[in-house]
Amino acid sequence: MIVDCAIYRDGCRAGTPDDLSDALAEARAAGGCFVWIGMHEPTAAEFDSVAGEFGLHPLAVEDALKAHQRPKMEVYRESLFTVVKPLRYDDEHSRITADELMVFIGDSFVVTVRHGEVRTAAEVRTRMEQSPEVLRHGPVAVLYAICDAVVDDYLDIAGELQVDLEELEEEVFSPTGGGSTQTASVIYSFKRQVLEFRRATVPLIEPMARLASGNAPFVDARTKPFFRDVADHLMRANEAEEGLDRLLSDILAAHLTQVGVRQNDDMRKISAWAAMAAAPTMIAGIYGMNFDHMPELHQIWGYPAVLALMVAVVVFLYLQFKRRGWL
Repeated sequence: MIVDCAIYRDGCRAGTPDDLSDALAEARAAGGCFVWIGMHEPTAAEFDSVAGEFGLHPLAVEDALKAHQRPKMEVYRESLFTVVKPLRYDDEHSRITADELMVFIGDSFVVTVRHGEVRTAAEVRTRMEQSPEVLRHGPVAVLYAICDAVVDDYLDIAGELQVDLEELEEEVFSPTGGGSTQTASVIYSFKRQVLEFRRATVPLIEPMARLASGNAPFVDARTKPFFRDVADHLMRANEAEEGLDRLLSDILAAHLTQVGVRQNDDMRKISAWAAMAAAPTMIAGIYGMNFDHMPELHQIWGYPAVLALMVAVVVFLYLQFKRRGWL
């Protein structure tokens, strides 16, 4: 549905148009005006009327309706179509949620289509209406503000992920934390969140580079420095993501090594105790055989001597294993 629709003149909101066709014609005729329509998960019928009025390409319209698109930028004759993925981070559950925001800009119009709970477009509209000096630059200013807000959120999320990663490192390398049976699943879940982050940042690099270079329609030379700033922030977010992914791989490898070392320690302890139990068992087994002629079998002190031998052997083995660190 259409959540907001307004015509802007010289950076200021000039009211809500009753007819999109008349509003667009007025904006193009007056100069310095444009129409901005915001939509949330529109139906095909709702979007068809908007697409028809602004001459949006059918392929772009299909992408905007179906969502589940990669971040990208596509150039059509009547419009520039950009897809970004705003992210939300739930710190309590350490989970990243990706929404989608499509932006059409063209000659004197902007159409934003959002899918999910993201309110980036609405927040940008509110902020820009308080800064008419930015808004008077037209539709490209809206595209810049949206990209800037989305990428700034990426940097904030990267910082929160870094904090969570440091907590995970402390847990893994603590004396007891690395042995938890849930540690590997926690690390793997963290890597999935970083992957979700990567799916939003990496595909956006190429569109931001094109916008920063001015190699796109409806983008004038005055806006290139602003898009270069967004592209720079995006690179920083992507580098942070790559660093997080490498550290997580290292932490997972270190955890698996810790598990292997602990298993070796456990096997050595089990082997040591088994050896100590085997010595008296062997002696008792020998003296349990039914033979008449066995050493010291008929001596009064034979039984305590054999017990003393068993104890001596076990104590000797225990001291040897203890000295070698097996126990």
